[in-house]
Amino acid sequence: MSDGAHLTIREVAARTGVPAVTLRMWENRYGFPEPKRLPSGHRRYCEEDVERIARVIRDREAGLSLAAAVERARNDGVGSDISVYAGLRRRHSELTPYLLPKRTLAAMSHAIEDECCARAERALMFASFQRTRHYRPAEQRWRELSRTARLAVVFADFDERRDPDGGPIELPLDRSDPSMREWTLVCDAPEYAVCLAASERPGQDDALDSERMFETIWCVQVHIVRDAARMSADIAGQVAPDVAASARALLEETPPAGEPVRLATALTNRMVAYVSAAA
Repeated sequence: MSDGAHLTIREVAARTGVPAVTLRMWENRYGFPEPKRLPSGHRRYCEEDVERIARVIRDREAGLSLAAAVERARNDGVGSDISVYAGLRRRHSELTPYLLPKRTLAAMSHAIEDECCARAERALMFASFQRTRHYRPAEQRWRELSRTARLAVVFADFDERRDPDGGPIELPLDRSDPSMREWTLVCDAPEYAVCLAASERPGQDDALDSERMFETIWCVQVHIVRDAARMSADIAGQVAPDVAASARALLEETPPAGEPVRLATALTNRMVAYVSAAA
């Protein structure tokens, strides 16, 4: 947040013509704008916030949906991230990481995937498997997910890109790529928004595969999941600009509108069951 944040919400409303109640609604629903909070809890905005709000108004007048206009404004001037985990930590410091073993991550991922299947959601999906050998045992599961997904993309150290019939697009990443140390899963759909991102701790060459430790965050907040999807699209763009363009076009549509509390409860119940079974 800019150090020049000094404008009150009333001042911003007066300058932009957007009522304060609307600015609060945008913030709650889209994570935009992002005012600085004083110790008292009062919001303070900077000139850049005013400019971005004005851009939303112009784009709306030009015919863009509110969701698409906010999406463009939130990303105006923001550079691409090449690591979903690092990008989320940088942009959303309120997310608390937990140190978890790989076996627990696998259980959490299966719970997220199963909930997506149960809902038959038309999701935009991304996942990072690090190694091809880690993906192949999960390939059939991902073929099932791809049947209803609008777009499904998986990353690993594949030899080449593949677009298999009835399966997700397989995109190869170099082993030196920062995202190759990650375990990520992003599901962005109209009624289902969830992301899981984890970064593997270094120095675990001698650890059992199931016990490798990852710093992990997961979230069902709509605007944070959308950030994770956008970062994943940026990573895809390194090797497949056409896939990234398709993903970004989908992200211009109406954002997810699920109920975070209900979704978090459903996912937590599934995760507990999976983790208990794996213990």
